[in-house]
Amino acid sequence: MVLQYKLKSESRWKKYPGKSKLKFSVSRYDFRLLNEAKTKVLVPKGSYEKVMKRFRAIEFWKHRG
Repeated sequence: MVLQYKLKSESRWKKYPGKSKLKFSVSRYDFRLLNEAKTKVLVPKGSYEKVMKRFRAIEFWKHRG
């Protein structure tokens, strides 16, 4: 899965480098989650907490059983 981010005032999505590399706090950004091939949006634009909650749920079910 690919996590992307952008400032709320911008229009271009960028690959997420990690929380420590962001210039501002995560509350000033929008996030989204895509599949590995970047063909499907798994989580449309949302907050960091919302997107990461869904990311963890997907990982849990992927590795279960």
